[in-house]
Order: sequence, then C-alpha cells, then structure tokens
Amino acid sequence: MEKYKIKNIAGHLAKAFLSNPLTMILAVAILGLGYISLEVMPREEDPQIQVSGGSVIVAIPGATPQEITNVIIKPLERRIREIKGVEHVYGTAMNNVGMINVQYLIGQNREESNLKLYDKVMQNMDQLPTGTMPPLIKPFDIDIDIPILTVAFYKLEDHHDMDTISLYKTIREIQQNINALENVSKTTLKGVKRPQFNVLVDLDKLSAFHISLGQVAQAIKSISGNAPMIDTPTPEGKLVVFGMRNAIDDIDDLKDLIIAQYMDSPIYLKSIASIEYSYDIQKYDSSQIVYQKGFEDKVHKYHEHHEGAEHNKIEFRDAGDQITMTVSKLKGTNAVIIAQKAIEELNRSKEELRKHGVGFIVTRNYGIRANEAVNELVHHLVLTIAIIALILVPFLGWRESLVVTIAVPMILATTLFLAMITDQTINRITLFAFLLSLGLIVDDAIIVIENIHRRLHMPDAKDKTFNEIIIEATDEIGPSTNIATIAIMLTMIPMAFVGGMMGQFMKPIPLNVPVALGVSLFVAYVFAPYLARKLIKYEKAGEHH
Repeated sequence: MEKYKIKNIAGHLAKAFLSNPLTMILAVAILGLGYISLEVMPREEDPQIQVSGGSVIVAIPGATPQEITNVIIKPLERRIREIKGVEHVYGTAMNNVGMINVQYLIGQNREESNLKLYDKVMQNMDQLPTGTMPPLIKPFDIDIDIPILTVAFYKLEDHHDMDTISLYKTIREIQQNINALENVSKTTLKGVKRPQFNVLVDLDKLSAFHISLGQVAQAIKSISGNAPMIDTPTPEGKLVVFGMRNAIDDIDDLKDLIIAQYMDSPIYLKSIASIEYSYDIQKYDSSQIVYQKGFEDKVHKYHEHHEGAEHNKIEFRDAGDQITMTVSKLKGTNAVIIAQKAIEELNRSKEELRKHGVGFIVTRNYGIRANEAVNELVHHLVLTIAIIALILVPFLGWRESLVVTIAVPMILATTLFLAMITDQTINRITLFAFLLSLGLIVDDAIIVIENIHRRLHMPDAKDKTFNEIIIEATDEIGPSTNIATIAIMLTMIPMAFVGGMMGQFMKPIPLNVPVALGVSLFVAYVFAPYLARKLIKYEKAGEHH
C-alpha cells in the first residue's frame, strides 16, 4: 500500500509531537504556567481604561468673571483646541480666577496628552495679560484617582471629648504608614479638619478704626514666616547668618499683633477680631451638620462580627466625628494584595488607635470585590468544562471526551500566560472573554478526536498502525479547520477598533478571544493526537495499544 503523504501543517505537527517524549513535559509546563499566571496576574474588578485630560487654572487678582472670560478663557480655549486628540474643552470663570477643563478622546496616551497640554499653555504665556499669576496645570490621572479602599475613622463613645485636631493628627500618622506600602500610589483624607489659627474680624470695629482687611492680612503675613538675615562680616572675614523663627507660636502672638495706629494709639488684632486655635472652619458649614444614622448602623454591624456587643454603643454628634481615608494603587498592580496589606497595617495600629479614642471601619474594599469576581468566573469556567465533558461522553465515548476535557485547560492556560506577558490584568472582562471563547476553542479538539474516532472504525484501519491513523486523521481535517478557525478570529478582531469608553472597556475580548482560538489550533494538532494515542484503546491483530 502506498505510504500516506502529509499535505497540511496539522499533519506535520501531529507527527512531530506524537511520539516525542518532550510533549508531556511541554503539556505540564503549559498547565503550570497557566496556574502561575492565574495567581500572579494583577486582579481588578474592571479593566484599565485610558482617560486623558487635565485642568488649567489661571488667576488674575481683582478681575471680574467677565474679564476672566475675555482675556483668559476664550484665548486659551482656542489655543488648546489646536491640540490633536482633544474632544471637549470647558471653561469656567469666577472672581479672580479662571479654569479650563480639557478632555481628550478615549484611548489617547495619557503621558503624551499631558505634555501636549503643558507645552501649549507655556507657548502662549506671552499672550496672557499683565498681572496674571503663573498658570497651574493639573492633569487627570484616572489610574490613581479611583480608590481601591476607603476607611472611615470615628471617635469612640468614651472619647467624645477628643478635639478634631487630635483626631486629625492621629489619623495622619496612619495615613503616612499606609502611603509607604509598596504599589500604593496615594492616600487622601476626606472630611478632615486641619489645624489653623482662625481670625474672626469684626467688620464694624474694622470700619470704626478705618482699617482695611488688606492691612490685617499683610500684618499677619509679615510674621507668619521665617526671616533669614545676614549680618556684616566679622573681623575674621566671616559672615554671620541667622534666622528669625516663626513669630506665631500661640494665640497670644496674634492677639498682641499691632495692625495700625488710630489717634496716636496702637490698634491690636485682639481689638478688632476674636482669635482661636481650631480647624479650618472656612471649609465647613455648621448648617450642614447631620446625624449619620446609616453610618452608625454599619459600625454596629461591623463590631457585632468582629469585636462583640460590648463595643456596639456609638453616638455621633456631627459629621466632623468621621474622617474617611482613601487608598489608591499604581496602574497595573494587584488590587487584592494592596488592599489586604493596607488592612493589615490598619489592624496592626488598631490598639494604638483605640488608646487615642479612635475606631475605624472599612467601608469599601475594591480588592475583595475584584477577588470575588475573578474567583466566581474561574468557578464558572470549571463548571463549563465539566459540562462539555459530560455532553461529549454519549457521542464520542468517555476516553475521547477526556482528551477534549484535558485540551481545554491547556488552551486557557496558554492564553492566560500570553495575557500576563503582554501586561494585561485579570478582571471580569478578561474572564468573560475566556467564557465567550470556551464554546469556540473546543471545536478544533473535538473535530480532531472525532475524525480519529471515525478513522479507527473504517475498513482500511486494519492495514495501518495506530500512529498512521492518528496522523492521517489530523492532517485530513487541517485545511477546513484552519479556515473555519481563522474566519471566527476575524469576526472578533474588528472589536479592537471600537472607539470611546465602551471600546476601552471591552478591549480584553478582541485581545484574548482570537489568541485563544489560535492556541486551540496548536493544542488540537499537537496535544489532542498525543492524548488520543495515550488514552484511546485500539487493538488489531498482533498489536495492542
């Protein structure tokens, strides 16, 4: 009988790996790399989205909103629109200051966009009117502006006498420790009341003494900084350099500050204003103080599960009793690990915080949500593979079904490893792409196994060895399987060119589904024949496998 001549790459791959001892080692390595990728890849709930933009803030002291609009907003808007990739420009004018918000098209490189915005503003500095303060350019950074963890700090029931300044200073130390953790990009404190001297000027007294607010501000400013001085050279030819320390150490320093003279008498600051050391009251409105019943209930539930009922009685006097700390991560890092480390740092400081009368509760943990989303989808992948195996048993037999069942994890493992080395993160859209491709990637292995099964029961099978049957069966379906798989891959690739937010959000699908389909061809031609030779029972006269 004439020897069969291999015509397709499918047959060549099957022949090369069918009896090769390295095939099993390669299979184990692929499964191992896939498992490592699943554990090592950064986990997020949602995929990374490239959003570029920024704000340009320009101040002109004494200018009206109309003047700001005409001399700042409109000229800068025209110049900024010259930048390629700008989608929207919004200008806002207020007394003394104007702000322009710039939004680039979704998908624009953030670093390049920030540089373009900075360059464009700097190029047009000469067109800004006299008296304009240097522009402040603040780019948006969505990668680090979205927190993965929020923690609410509050005063314990038996420490309601703690002032807001002490609360702030205690939490600030914890914030510093968490900000030093690896891959933590930044931490912020919301609702914090920072310490400062508050000078509450009596406008009637100010008017009576013919003093302006500008004089008061200038007098305070003159003693609020350190003033270095250089004396004349000494006989040895050396300069004596010394500094005057900050003159504001306590309230008395401000009270005894001379603002002006009136009828040959000095006017002290305490004569026209009341002075106190407190928090930055200009950022708060006493009419907005609320009783946070919802937050109190949440704290009670937290303590019921963690510390027992003896800590459940907590009273809140106002919104100032709560400070929220947010923790953000660097781009492309694992939200699960970072959130866990931050919580561990908080737990290490729990006793110290309690001594200072401060408790805390984690109000949002993005890491837990990301981990749960990934684990749930992995669980669904396993169930789907099991269902595929059960469906194939009555049609092909359990041995053939086992070959396909083993091939599917190998395809997913290879795809996951390729995703890791291309700096992708594992998120719900990535795993959705795997679920979407699962019904497609099994086709190639099923086609190969089904054709091997068919060839084994053909009349001419008795004249061939098992290896020859496997190679011929694989080579026979190669052309049609290649074309069918490539056609499906091409239907997914156009999704990569979808613009806007949706295109960025769904990008893991066109990145991973075509790759999974391509890998499925390789696995079907290399490992399906090898597994068929090992698992499928084949007997003929004088030969047993």
